[in-house]
Amino acid sequence: MKPIWIVDDDQSIRFVLEKALLREQLPTRSFSNSRDVLAALNNSNDEDGPQILVSDIRMPGGSGLELLEKVKAKHPGLPVIIMTAFSDLDSAVSAFQGGAFEYLPKPFDLPKAVELIRRAVQESQREEVSEERMGETPEMLGQAPAMQDVFRAIGRLSQSNVTVMITGESGSGKELVARALHKHSTRASGPFVAINTAAIPKELLESELFGHERGAFTGAQTQRRGRFEQADEGTLFLDEIGDMPFELQTRLLRVLSDGHFYRVGGHTAVKTNVRVIAATHQDLETRVKEGAFREDLFHRLNVIRLRLPALRERKEDIPMLTRHFLQHSAKQLGVEPKRISDTALAAMENFAFPGNVRQLQNICHWLTVMAPAQVIEPKDLPPELGLSRLGLHAAGSSEWVDHARMNALASASSPPAISNPSLGSESTETSSSGDLMWPTQPLGLEKAVVAPLTGWELELEDEALTLLSTGHGDVWDVLTRRFEARLIQAALTHTRGRRIDAANQLGIGRNTITRKIQELGLDKKGGVGAQE
Repeated sequence: MKPIWIVDDDQSIRFVLEKALLREQLPTRSFSNSRDVLAALNNSNDEDGPQILVSDIRMPGGSGLELLEKVKAKHPGLPVIIMTAFSDLDSAVSAFQGGAFEYLPKPFDLPKAVELIRRAVQESQREEVSEERMGETPEMLGQAPAMQDVFRAIGRLSQSNVTVMITGESGSGKELVARALHKHSTRASGPFVAINTAAIPKELLESELFGHERGAFTGAQTQRRGRFEQADEGTLFLDEIGDMPFELQTRLLRVLSDGHFYRVGGHTAVKTNVRVIAATHQDLETRVKEGAFREDLFHRLNVIRLRLPALRERKEDIPMLTRHFLQHSAKQLGVEPKRISDTALAAMENFAFPGNVRQLQNICHWLTVMAPAQVIEPKDLPPELGLSRLGLHAAGSSEWVDHARMNALASASSPPAISNPSLGSESTETSSSGDLMWPTQPLGLEKAVVAPLTGWELELEDEALTLLSTGHGDVWDVLTRRFEARLIQAALTHTRGRRIDAANQLGIGRNTITRKIQELGLDKKGGVGAQE
């Protein structure tokens, strides 16, 4: 593994970080000034270069911000953590604008600093794995089986001019599929013309599709070519075909039948050679039964049907799409791409995305602009994700706790639900298993449903009140340790000391539970098994 480079003119800072990182089996290399770092970078290769750069801001021979700028110019993918004892706004803003991975004010908590460096290492390794894939941005992304089926269908249709009907929810990427079908077809050298039939007023749609002659109607001062003419020898994409007015469907059927049409106000037939790809989010069979869509046109369009899955049906693609859209948004805005933590990705994977891929893309654009740090955490996600319904994220905690886990932990005591008239009759739902589910609408804290405290929960509450009343400033840390200790002890008792089983039931890793047992001193108190 490549080393973490530490740059600080304070020898004691370098010493402390070196020892802490070596305990974590992370190799290091230290420098006292930025000049030596730049010289070492120039003489290093991919094998012995840095995995991470941790640098102070104020040093003789050049500041850390100047070093950051020069390093990013040559190694844009290298995560850089900026340290400073001068925790001012300008330094923080400058660090993030320069592309720093994170900003670490001094004095810092050593375990938290090590954890931050470890996160940066993980991000660096992810970047190395994906770097080759980011060379040329593909038109479509997806590893889910449903998307692989779509890709295979596009491949089979690549040498065909057959009419295709794409179905799928709004925002699922139907136009991207249409463009891919065109790009990989024999018509790729011809034009690709798209029109959303639902977005154009009924009285203008005919002219948009077929064009018009001069004087055909008020305002028609010149002849105008329609979309069918513009797409000659290429592909015409008719989006939201289910919303096309009934009277225009007859004219469309005629064009699909023999390739001839008349401009509005025209008397001479125009011949066009166009491949038509249609798309809709509606159930056209139902529209046919209702008499809103011509059955003969439906069969003419429905030669090959390609269904595009909703994003909630391919959740495994969310991390890849999220990183892609963050890169794309950063490129559009001319800023350093934001990174997203695994816990934030887990939160996003739990969201249903009613707006599908388009909504995910918009959220990534929002995060690029609004997320306060270079690394996006769950607390940075936009309100529309409704985190109160997805999971709980405690301030200062890096653990994402989902509702299923919380229900499992609460099921031991099964406290009765407390009704609250102010919430209304539809404020909560109960699952078939009897678990209390989360409100159907996001609630403010003042409307939260609170179950009565029992047993050791009351003890924690009493201790919290005591600590708060005596002016302690570390109440959160004290009670978090107490809660974690009780939770781990309960799990180990249940599994008869088997740590792996306990970790699995708690939803954490084996290394995490071992580290927590050591940090909390549970292995010295007795009663905690050491079985692996």
